[in-house]
Amino acid sequence: MPYLIGSDLPRETAGKRFRDLLARPGILRLPGAHNGQAALQAKAAGFEGLYLSGAAMTASMGLPDLGIITVDEVAFFVRQIARASGLPLLVDGDTGYGEALNVMHMVRTFEDAGAGAVHLEDQLLPKKCGHLNDKKLASASDMAAKVAAAARAKRDLVIIARTDAAASEGLEGAIARAKLYIEAGADAIFPEALTSVEMFREVRAALPGVKLLANMTEFGRTPALTAQEFEDLGYDMVIWPVSSLRVANKAQEKLYAAIARDGATTAMIPEMQSRTELYDTIGLNAFEALDHSIAASIAPDWKA
Repeated sequence: MPYLIGSDLPRETAGKRFRDLLARPGILRLPGAHNGQAALQAKAAGFEGLYLSGAAMTASMGLPDLGIITVDEVAFFVRQIARASGLPLLVDGDTGYGEALNVMHMVRTFEDAGAGAVHLEDQLLPKKCGHLNDKKLASASDMAAKVAAAARAKRDLVIIARTDAAASEGLEGAIARAKLYIEAGADAIFPEALTSVEMFREVRAALPGVKLLANMTEFGRTPALTAQEFEDLGYDMVIWPVSSLRVANKAQEKLYAAIARDGATTAMIPEMQSRTELYDTIGLNAFEALDHSIAASIAPDWKA
């Protein structure tokens, strides 16, 4: 149904609904959705929660993932995905866009936009994709202060602390940071760029009872594992952050090559979402029916 009908909207906050999903048995699967259309398609496939990647957002804007974009630009993506799908959304909050007060502003902005959860990382600007080299980290105490600020600003938003320390401080350093972040108020931990199954297993053993997020990104440092394999390792959530964008970008590359080569889109038509499929996905008929039920056009009763 169209999001315009208030009685059909969720009664509970996105944060509460995200927490409820996380409390269920089994691993919470959160595919990346880089825009509202992708969110609708993920929902149609049966997913109950989604992930919004900073790398996917920036790449869709033609920018690298270096912490360039602003809170308000991210909120635009949050609003469209939450509005289109109605699903609780985990949002990549990068480094929090500044220090403690900036982090609090981010939390309030994202929660007001419809986010259910946010993760905050312990890199310094310019931050990098977690699977690249030469990442610079904030001190553990500075990151803990950000986590505490986020926890103080939230209403129901789930706060996930990401640590990129495994690459530079080893697994012991990453675990020590994770424990500090939990003490500061994080609801869960995201240990980024782990490079072996054993590392995932060691983090789980070192943090009993802590909710853990795994990142299954392609072409990175983490070995290819399924959601079930992460669940068997004791993880509570898994994201596929940029997959939807990568598939869409590859398809667009083929389309533009076909137009340049053939002067027509004919070769790509079998790969296209049809007009009917598009309208069904975005609910055009439901919006039109709602409009007609409320504001049907009536010709004026005019006499010369």
